[in-house]
Parts: sequence; structure tokens; C-alpha cells
Amino acid sequence: MKRLERIFVRANAWAVILILGAMPLIVGANIALRYLTGHSLSWADEAARYLMIWMTFVGAGLALRMGAHVAITNLQDALPGRGQQILRGALVIGLLIFFGFMVSVGIEYAQRMQYQMTPALRVPFLYVYAAMPVGFSLLIVHLLLIAPQFVTAGTYKGERAAGEDPAAREGANG
Repeated sequence: MKRLERIFVRANAWAVILILGAMPLIVGANIALRYLTGHSLSWADEAARYLMIWMTFVGAGLALRMGAHVAITNLQDALPGRGQQILRGALVIGLLIFFGFMVSVGIEYAQRMQYQMTPALRVPFLYVYAAMPVGFSLLIVHLLLIAPQFVTAGTYKGERAAGEDPAAREGANG
């Protein structure tokens, strides 16, 4: 199971890297052509915009896995240990419900857009809007993989030892 998780995370990370790499290449080529020939690629800005959308949705699960999303922990910190676990468990259930709902809405919306074409690339908007259900599906998988550790210890996969104070680490490195 750990091996499959590593493969999944690496594939997800490489997808983000490839998308992130394609964006500056497209924009850079467009800038170079504009200055060298006086003509630009009509589809470059649109392609970069849609790649940014895909990168955001595909990368959201990786950010979740590392605890990189914004979190307000005042209530959690005020609760005793068992109360914190119950709150984190409820949070995971709430997120799973929300992510599942967004997958459903995303599929419906993408299907509605399948016959409308993008202005410059002339591809169906389905491919742009498919980023939403794909991204939220990835969020579900990432959340299920980190949920046991998050609920019991309050840590994420990207963190070091449970209970380690990040400020102490910074002070030691400082």
C-alpha cells in the first residue's frame, strides 16, 4: 500500500511539474516570436491560463497532504487531546462530503460545456472544466491517505515528528 501511495504522489507531483514547466515555455515562446517576428501565437495566453487552472486543481491535493492550506486552529488548540481528534475526524468527514459534492458538480458542469469551444485553441471547454472533478477526486484520495495520521496525531505527511515544534526547529537552524 505504501508503494502505491508513493507512486500516486510522484505521478501527481510530476503532473504539476510538467504543467508548471509548459506554462513558461508557451509564454516565453510567444514573447520571443512577438519580438523576433512581430507576430504572436494567438492561443498562447489562453493555453497558459487553462494550464494554470489545471495546475491549481491537480496541485491542491499535494498541498493538502503537506498541510499547506490555510488553517485556523484556535478551536482545536483549546480542546483536550480526545476533543481534538473528534474535531479533526469531523473535519475529515466534512471535507470528504464537500469534495464529493464538488466532483459531482464539476462533472455536471463539464458535461454542460462539452459543445462550447474555447476562443483561441478551439477545443471543447469540457477539457478545461474537467480540471475541477479531476482535482477534487485527487483531493479525496490524498485526504483518505492522510486521514488516519491527521485525525490521530494532527500531523500531515510532509511534517517531521509528531509534536515537534516548528519554531524550535527554526531557532535551532537560526
